[in-house]
Amino acid sequence: MFFHIVLERNMQLHPRFFGQNLRENLVSKLIKDVEGTISGRHGFVLAVTGIESIGKGLIRDGTPFVTFPVKYRCVVFRPFEGEVLEAVVTRVVQHGFFAEAGPLKIFVSNHCIPDDMEYQAGDMPTYTKSDGSVRIQEDCEVRLKVFGFSIDATEISCVGSIKERFLGLITDPGAVA
Repeated sequence: MFFHIVLERNMQLHPRFFGQNLRENLVSKLIKDVEGTISGRHGFVLAVTGIESIGKGLIRDGTPFVTFPVKYRCVVFRPFEGEVLEAVVTRVVQHGFFAEAGPLKIFVSNHCIPDDMEYQAGDMPTYTKSDGSVRIQEDCEVRLKVFGFSIDATEISCVGSIKERFLGLITDPGAVA
């Protein structure tokens, strides 16, 4: 799920950012460019935690920019099939519900919801257990298992299930404490 890894990136910097603060300017540009992005191979880049090395700059032909090879440490988030996650339900629909675990978007189909839970339409749609003891609705927390995912240039989306033992509702925002 979370990994602390070393990645490399070629950073281009304009000469106006050279001087005493060259390193700080490179680091701040790196953070701005990579935090919150997705790498198909590594997942979501959550945070840059340190700089391993900054190589010598190379002047790009025909431009004033200089390219610096930068090696940096970062925390990434990548889901795996079979992984159990805790997520917040964002939307309940007749065909299932959508949830988010950090930047990860997950869909749980009604085929992957226990058979004793039924969809209830209304102002606040829910999946409710027949005895009323469990109610999955918007803003509640669920524990689910990822069984598939796809990665594109802007997001990673998953499909999950709450049909196995120890999966399902964790907290209900409508419950009285």
